[in-house]
Amino acid sequence: MHVLPASMLVTIWEWGLAQSPVRRALRLLAAAWPRETLESLASLPIGQRDAMLLTLREATFGSRLTCIVRCPGCAEQLELDFAIGDISVLPGSEPAIPKPATLNGYEVHFRLPTSLDQEAAAIAPDIAAARDMLLERCLIAATRKGRGVSIGKLPPAVIDAVMRQMAEADRQADLRLDLSCPSCHHAWIGPFDIVTYFWAEIDAWARRVLREVHILASAYGWSESDILDLSPGRRGFYLQAVAR
Repeated sequence: MHVLPASMLVTIWEWGLAQSPVRRALRLLAAAWPRETLESLASLPIGQRDAMLLTLREATFGSRLTCIVRCPGCAEQLELDFAIGDISVLPGSEPAIPKPATLNGYEVHFRLPTSLDQEAAAIAPDIAAARDMLLERCLIAATRKGRGVSIGKLPPAVIDAVMRQMAEADRQADLRLDLSCPSCHHAWIGPFDIVTYFWAEIDAWARRVLREVHILASAYGWSESDILDLSPGRRGFYLQAVAR
């Protein structure tokens, strides 16, 4: 993995402003793992992709994560602070090979969802339609007592069993945090998506850094590339000098 220099991160940020979350994630990974093609990265199971994003995020901004959430019980704002290691199921490793889901005589073979499936499902009109599209793309074959069954005729209980088995086989793809409010003691489960979290950090970082570029370029006449090549410490020193 290559650590992304500031200039490359700003370039990816600018490009990503008009892109979907999935495309942003893949572009970041392609830059950090230049030997991998976009096609091969897009074909990875979502959990493996997210494990790589966690690795890249740690190399970029460190191992600590901070989130602000609102308690659904009393609307209190809570600040969460945890380490990447706390949410890394199997960092950098491949997910388990999914076994067929079996229930009530049905046997359903499936593969794990990829970024390509996620991108396709994103255009669905609602969550239910997105889930159906994702399943339709990932289900390979279904039988009942040895006879083939149309995937469209699978009972809801069997579909639910497939979804549970997908989640179990690729646990990194569906991270959920056990949360509890210290004010009202309400407990709930909250999702965590590294794709949106990491991009929000990059967006805030890029806007701050470009403001710093403007200040230093105005003060010293330096080019953007020269300023971005400075270490954060040296850039901070010159910013303090300008502010005096």
